[in-house]
Amino acid sequence: MRRDGWARLLAAVTALVVIAGIVLQIHATATSTGGFFSSKGERIANIFCFFTILSNLLLAVTNAVLVADPHRCTPIFSALRLSAVLSMIVTGVVFHIALAGLHDLHGTAKVADLLLHTVSPVLAVVGWLYAGPRGAIDGRVVGLSVGYPVLWLVATLIRGAVVGFYPYPFLDATTHGYLRVAVNSVIVAALFLGLAAGAAWLDRRLPGRAATPAVAISAASTPQGGR
Repeated sequence: MRRDGWARLLAAVTALVVIAGIVLQIHATATSTGGFFSSKGERIANIFCFFTILSNLLLAVTNAVLVADPHRCTPIFSALRLSAVLSMIVTGVVFHIALAGLHDLHGTAKVADLLLHTVSPVLAVVGWLYAGPRGAIDGRVVGLSVGYPVLWLVATLIRGAVVGFYPYPFLDATTHGYLRVAVNSVIVAALFLGLAAGAAWLDRRLPGRAATPAVAISAASTPQGGR
């Protein structure tokens, strides 16, 4: 199988793992009892405010695009792909450092937890390292990639202030206050930006499929200070 074939296969596997994880999570949530929201519909809707779920969905969508076109690397798509990969790294790191073990999970919930917090982050990184394409990350792409997590954070804090629910303990302003939440957010933001800088550095050095000529020329013409 040629490199493009392996790239398509890896992207397809990644998208399917995410879909399986989210379906299992929805099933586990629908069949559970208790929780912040009492009705089944409210519980299912609530899972889509989690950074993990939304980041996995973004990963699935970008990989589905790569199944159709493994050379796709317009600036907007490159930013979405980078954001998905970095968000999944942050998801995996934050979960295993701060959140793992907070809940005693069983059955489909445990499988979904494994797929969404461990398997998909690993596949996201492996897919990007293997498939590239290279030369697509410049300062503009890095800047655009930050848009998704910033919008999610703002929406989460506004929603939390209205309904009193925060998807993660370290963002709970009711318990910790906004100052502590701001500090926690800055730490996560620093991790994200550090990973983005590392990705841009690796993008210029790793072997792999090159970006399409138009994108490669655009990236090459960007001043080094903008990277």
